[in-house]
Amino acid sequence: MKNILLVIDYQQDFVDGALGFPQAVRLEEPIAQKIMEYRQNGQEILFTYDTHTADYLNTQEGRNLPVVHCIKGTAGWELYGKVAQLRRDTDTCIEKIAFGSMELAEYLVANQYDRVELVGVVSNICLISDAVLAKAALPEAEIIVDASCVASNEDRLNEAALEVMASMQIHIINRR
Repeated sequence: MKNILLVIDYQQDFVDGALGFPQAVRLEEPIAQKIMEYRQNGQEILFTYDTHTADYLNTQEGRNLPVVHCIKGTAGWELYGKVAQLRRDTDTCIEKIAFGSMELAEYLVANQYDRVELVGVVSNICLISDAVLAKAALPEAEIIVDASCVASNEDRLNEAALEVMASMQIHIINRR
C-alpha cells in the first residue's frame, strides 16, 4: 500500500506569526508525532508552503485578506518548530500560491497513492482545498484528515470544514 502524509502550510506565520492562533500552536506535537510515525514506516511525507511575494496586498487574496503573511524568504514563510526540524532535504515540498495546489494534485496523480493523509492549517481554507483536490486526483484512494492534527482560527469553521470533508467521503479520524 502506497501512503503519503501531506503537511499543509504548518508555517510560522500561521502558528505564531501574522495569522497565528492558539489552536495552531497546540498542533506542533501531534503533527511531529505523525511525521515520525510515517518516517518509521518508510512512508513519504510532503510539505506545502503557502507562498506569497512582496506584492501580496495587490493580489485578489491580499485584497480580501489584507494581512501580509508567508512572504517567501521571510521567517514567517518557514515551517514551524519541531515540524521544521523534522523536514528532510529529500522530502517533496510544494510552494502554493493559492489555497489549493494544482501542482499537488498533479503530483498525487503521477504517483498513484492508495492512501493520502492530511494534517496542518488552516482547516477551512487551505487544508480543505487540498483535501478536495486530493479526492479529485485520486478518487479511489483513501483520503484521510486527522482531526487532532488540523485547526482553524475559529472552532466553528474547523468543525464545518470537517463536516463538509466527511460529506465528500474524506475520512475524518480522531474527531473529538
